[in-house]
Amino acid sequence: MKEIIVYSYLIFIICSLVGYFLEVLWIFIGSRKIVNRGFLSGPIIPIYGIGALLILFCLLRYYDDPVVVFVFGVLITSALEYFTSFVLEKIFHNKWWDYSDRKYNLNGRICLRNSLAFGVLAILIVYFVLPLLTMLFKAFSFKFWVIVSIVSAIILGMDIIYSVIIAYNLRNRIIIVEELKNEKIALIPIIFEKKLKELSDNFKAFPTRLLKAFPYIEREYHTSFELMKKYREQKKKHNIDNIEKKKDKGNKKV
Repeated sequence: MKEIIVYSYLIFIICSLVGYFLEVLWIFIGSRKIVNRGFLSGPIIPIYGIGALLILFCLLRYYDDPVVVFVFGVLITSALEYFTSFVLEKIFHNKWWDYSDRKYNLNGRICLRNSLAFGVLAILIVYFVLPLLTMLFKAFSFKFWVIVSIVSAIILGMDIIYSVIIAYNLRNRIIIVEELKNEKIALIPIIFEKKLKELSDNFKAFPTRLLKAFPYIEREYHTSFELMKKYREQKKKHNIDNIEKKKDKGNKKV
């Protein structure tokens, strides 16, 4: 039982890492830019690891039928992506991705092109990735992999806590923007900016990385976020100026 838990966790971590680099590579091919993708700050996208485990636990019994592996791989991963999008939207009050501009999409959460790609990944995981990982696990002792699991779990836990805090920061900003839009204050730029300053005064960090990782959110709220960022920079400069003035006054007294 211990072996199953440890090796399953390692498969989750490794596939999450591979999924992250696949996403980064895909974005780089299209835009020639390296973007730190994913919800978490580290080089890991958990949905790939969870998807890999679901595929292995559900489809290994159909090893002799690649067609079944592909079809059910498409269904399982599509359901996972849809569910993840729905949950993130409910928790953080915003969509993290939107495929509405692509053909054959379902509520913008999943699309046929991605689902077919995940079906191919299901084939790769069952017939190529699992044998390679099995060889890797056999190359080192079980005790070694337990240590690796514990260390990576601690790092992952810290990353999750930090990333959730940043995501909630972003969520609060979006709620503020939506409230201002509902009040139609956004139609009056000066009042909008004043109200924005009042509501965002306590925010310490600007979720720049998340906006780069999920460009749909940035496009949706670009103008309002730019105002928030501008105010944050002005406040920071104002605080620095005040510190310098206090230092000057202290030096004059001396």
